[in-house]
Amino acid sequence: FKKTQNLVNLSEQQLVDCSEKYGSSGCNGGSVEVAFDYIIDNGGIEIKDTYKYVAEKQTCSSHPDKSIATCTDYQHVKQNDEHALKKAVANIGPISVGIDGSLDSFRNYVSGVYDESSCSTFANHYALIVGYGNENGKDYWLVKNSWGKVWGEEGYIKMKRNSNNQCGIASAAIYPV
Repeated sequence: FKKTQNLVNLSEQQLVDCSEKYGSSGCNGGSVEVAFDYIIDNGGIEIKDTYKYVAEKQTCSSHPDKSIATCTDYQHVKQNDEHALKKAVANIGPISVGIDGSLDSFRNYVSGVYDESSCSTFANHYALIVGYGNENGKDYWLVKNSWGKVWGEEGYIKMKRNSNNQCGIASAAIYPV
């Protein structure tokens, strides 16, 4: 993103279908580390347009020649530190984060700054911080979810920022190198 200023939609489905031997459980979960290990070992990942999301595990049908993004390693952002996370987003670009996505209020989010004090800091869902801002006096993280444009604000959620690591937003932040 920092090189091209273009946020490319990578294929979540490829990770669901193809990363089981790395410890992924398909639609039942995995981790960002598992995803990066798969990408490193398999020479990259395709875009969503060539390996479409179907929301259920299928037989792996990746085509390495269609991979458009790769990495050689990954780094963790200092755990539970929203200031370090903000600095990483500003200097590196989009950052993968583990969050508590289990609440109905999260699953049914439509718009505004999501401020849910009953969230835990346990990561059970992964998403991508692409920016941050302030809306009506509320600091927020701009987070791209994997559930498509029909969810939230065209696939994004504004999650409360500077609120004691609400929903675990800074508990498991990681980026590729």
